[in-house]
Amino acid sequence: MFAPITRNGDFVTRCNTMRPALRIITLLTSAFPVWVLVCGSLALLRPALFTWFSGPLITAGLGVIMLSMGMTLGFEDFRRVARERQRILPGVLLQYTIMPALGWSLGYLLALPTPFAVGLVLVSCCPGGTASNVISYLAKANVALSVTMTAVSTLLAALMTPTLTALLVGNRIDVSAAGLFLDTVQVVILPVAFGALLKWRFPRVVEPILPIAPLVAVLTITLIVASVVGAGREQILEAGVRLLVAVFGLHLLGFLFGYLAGKAALGHEISARTVAIEVGMQNSGLGVVLARGNFANPLVAIPSAISTVAHSLIGSLAAAWWSRSTRGARLKT
Repeated sequence: MFAPITRNGDFVTRCNTMRPALRIITLLTSAFPVWVLVCGSLALLRPALFTWFSGPLITAGLGVIMLSMGMTLGFEDFRRVARERQRILPGVLLQYTIMPALGWSLGYLLALPTPFAVGLVLVSCCPGGTASNVISYLAKANVALSVTMTAVSTLLAALMTPTLTALLVGNRIDVSAAGLFLDTVQVVILPVAFGALLKWRFPRVVEPILPIAPLVAVLTITLIVASVVGAGREQILEAGVRLLVAVFGLHLLGFLFGYLAGKAALGHEISARTVAIEVGMQNSGLGVVLARGNFANPLVAIPSAISTVAHSLIGSLAAAWWSRSTRGARLKT
């Protein structure tokens, strides 16, 4: 779900020196889009396989993911924010401008039913997804920059996500900005801070856990997605093509605009890839939890569930393309 970071931030070194068992874990983690697609499809066919994972389990699951993220990062990684603020700004700025604008526009242009339109805006206002760190590594992008952008957008989420959501859809449905704020603090900010604190105070205890943390996160988010898809099976099938076009369009355009803006602002191919990945991939699990806890209509959570499948598939395809193009450029030189 996210990239394990060593004390010096050298993710590549960790990956290259893993023991065979840890290599298998890494392979299973990198197959995240496959797990989401397979389990999401199964949920449409047999909802009961996954709908048991609901209610408090979804909230607790996201908390576990965020706790793992905090342990992965640690306080030392947040110090990069001050040093790299000029490179971080474009990704974070686009995350909270382009994506919300796209979410609102696509919902309006495709005339989505109100619950789906609101859910699309909600997920577009969420911070960057931790899966982006793995995709950045696979795409030969800047993993350290990706991790830092994810951390910054996550910390800003408590303010930005509820504010933007209320601003964009408050006239269509009752939105509790205070409720969204409190839930974001509870399931994102506190677990991340606690995880970082654990790594700082008990590094020897945390270190053995880090290699399996990404796989735990992958399995957890897969269960969350499949549960929501199974619960909203009939509505998803009824919405059909329009909903899929809206969600996939959100992430495709997020990748495109993120890349173009990143290239214009930073003038570097690797940085542009990183910005594209950070902008195009959302914390869809947070969208599910916020939708379930703050909106009476359960359909608001559906776009976030589909979003997990969409951005994972698009990110994986982009990573494969960029990785291949990088290898081709090296061969030519």
